[in-house]
Amino acid sequence: MPTIFSKITEGFSLSSASPVTSGIEDVIYIFNEDDITIQYSTTNPLTIDKLTPVNGGKLYKFQGTNNSFNAMSKLAKTQVGPRYTEEIDFNIAGLSVEIKAQLRAMGYGRVKAVVINNYRDSNSAVELFGAVNGLILTEAERNAADEGMEGGYKLKLTNPEKLREPYPPRAVVIAPLSGTASYASTITALNELTEDTE
Repeated sequence: MPTIFSKITEGFSLSSASPVTSGIEDVIYIFNEDDITIQYSTTNPLTIDKLTPVNGGKLYKFQGTNNSFNAMSKLAKTQVGPRYTEEIDFNIAGLSVEIKAQLRAMGYGRVKAVVINNYRDSNSAVELFGAVNGLILTEAERNAADEGMEGGYKLKLTNPEKLREPYPPRAVVIAPLSGTASYASTITALNELTEDTE
């Protein structure tokens, strides 16, 4: 049965007051697939309105500098409908055994990631990648002589093979205990679930 999400219902125009801005902040929140329960809006499956920890699950915050993080979503038409390939590129400035353990975990286990767009004048300022099928580490490159990276790792999270997402990245809009959801309340909620990796 057709729903509102399979029909065009409105148009859009570019805003001269708040022009679109490229890029994402140099921070991403990553969590293990089984550590956080995702709750979708009852009126729109493209919106997540709650993240609930399971057995003490946490978000892990990774910070970078100088626009070193990037996120990408790309449509792929298939015989059963549209699917989306999602990727997140980020860097780790370090070489410890603990960092290598994190890389190994992201390569075997599935994670989900939350990014913050530089463009804030939108209800998709904060987005979750890998909502349905999760993400895995598909690239981890370290060139010891790379002065730009100071010998750190360049990483890529993307969908597991043959498991693209059925929707574009979901918007994350979390309301406070009392009041209306906003960008600020969403960031507060993320930070309350975070274990800083610094």
